[in-house]
Amino acid sequence: MGIYARTLTVHNYRSYELYELELDEGVTVLVGPNAAGKTNLVEALQLLTAGQSFRRPSPSDLVRDGAPGTKIELRLEGDGRVLDMGMTVERGRRAFSKNGKKVTASGVRGVLPSVLFCPDHLDMIKRSASVRRAALDDFGVQLNESYAQLVGAYERTLEQRNNLLKDRFASHDLLGAWDDALITAGASVLVHRLALLERVRERLVDVYARIAPRETVDVRYRASIGDIPAASARDRDAVASCFAAALAETREDEVRRGLTLVGPHRDEIVFLVDGREARSFASQGQQRSLVLAWKIAEVEVTYDILGRYPILLLDDVMSELDAARRESIMRFVEGEIQTVITTTNLGYFSDGILDASKVVGIGEEKRA
Repeated sequence: MGIYARTLTVHNYRSYELYELELDEGVTVLVGPNAAGKTNLVEALQLLTAGQSFRRPSPSDLVRDGAPGTKIELRLEGDGRVLDMGMTVERGRRAFSKNGKKVTASGVRGVLPSVLFCPDHLDMIKRSASVRRAALDDFGVQLNESYAQLVGAYERTLEQRNNLLKDRFASHDLLGAWDDALITAGASVLVHRLALLERVRERLVDVYARIAPRETVDVRYRASIGDIPAASARDRDAVASCFAAALAETREDEVRRGLTLVGPHRDEIVFLVDGREARSFASQGQQRSLVLAWKIAEVEVTYDILGRYPILLLDDVMSELDAARRESIMRFVEGEIQTVITTTNLGYFSDGILDASKVVGIGEEKRA
């Protein structure tokens, strides 16, 4: 099944003094009461596969109260290899390692990608556009290091341009130079986003049809710089021209407000159910089906691009989904997809699933 996570070890990490978790190559179910530390283990897995946490913590947040620092390690096995991924926090600074050698966060990304699905994601459709943009970008950076570099370059350029716009004495020549930098970085981000979203869209439409065969869905990218023709979506120069025109059109408003008003940071990802925008018209059940389909699509696109499945992390979503959607998830993970599921109730799972899974009790007695 390719590379998989074998052993997770955490030391002075959040609620744990010392804990070692052996993972199954198939499904591992972590069961225990609320606040037992299940989500902390899922976060540790995400940190050492995605290089980041869905909680967006500061380094000090990861350290157990009273401890000087923290250390987490993940052993990966498969394809004739053994890889040891690590992360430490010392003196408020976070550091990653691979096989004992210091690396950046990008050094742990992509070896074994992860797809996380947690209760917060169930509100992705109705929350602000920034949440949907982040969902796409967070997925993209695991698949392609250049994607991460482009997003980072755009965000830094945007910050500098916004600072300049706030300065009433800034010269037009200087602002023009930052316009050029923003257009170059932004056009590259847009080309990558549009290509990735199209891949996810193709899979999402198919997955949703299996979950709700009587409905049709779609997902579209609504760019703040105006419509980008499909024929131009992969043409960086054509996208850059659209961006330049939009900046010129909004220049007066931007100077007055001290803010960049168009670009990838203002774009929207629109979900449609039966031709109507899901954010306004879809039921809660339809919105949850869309998010479930999105997550499954992420898993399938990862395989399409990298030739291997990610580890799927399902944190306490079973209690938030109805029986039909829980069944859709479990049908999907049967087979080659390594999956870690947290739950407070084993009653959400059939006897057949439990018999085929490794069930690990998580509670105070498990920490030592």
